[in-house]
Amino acid sequence: MACAERLMPFILRWEGGFSDHPADRGGATNRGVTLATFQQFYGADRTADDLRGMTDAQWLHIFREGYWNRWQADRIASQSLANLLVDWVWASGSHGITRPQRILGVEADGIVGEQTLAALAARAPEPLFHQLKAARIAFVEGIVRENPSQKVFLRGWKNRIEAIAWVG
Repeated sequence: MACAERLMPFILRWEGGFSDHPADRGGATNRGVTLATFQQFYGADRTADDLRGMTDAQWLHIFREGYWNRWQADRIASQSLANLLVDWVWASGSHGITRPQRILGVEADGIVGEQTLAALAARAPEPLFHQLKAARIAFVEGIVRENPSQKVFLRGWKNRIEAIAWVG
């Protein structure tokens, strides 16, 4: 079964520290956690300074509860698939569930339940991995087509997706 500890270093390596890029629609972000997400977990009164001071324990709680567990990734047999799916929901919110659900042929409700997990388990993992990876690249390219101001991020997004490797 997939293990969260194997994905965490990848996410942290790509996310870096605190940033507040003017073109980033997520606004202030620290280690990939937006202020809005931080506030969902720790209170609407939290500020960008609180986000800047986010502890490792707070980051881990957000990662596990908001992303890893959202995909029920402990129940995914393939580490490669879990990495790709959890990183997608981490980077793109509910699209990281609904888009894969469409590919799996289940209701795209944004909730990973028994049907989604069964459909995932029923597919050959390596071809599915490559299909999902291609869909994710198409997804970020679509973001830029719809909003050209996001082009500044495209190369980084694609490099990150390409860095998620099939490991068998």
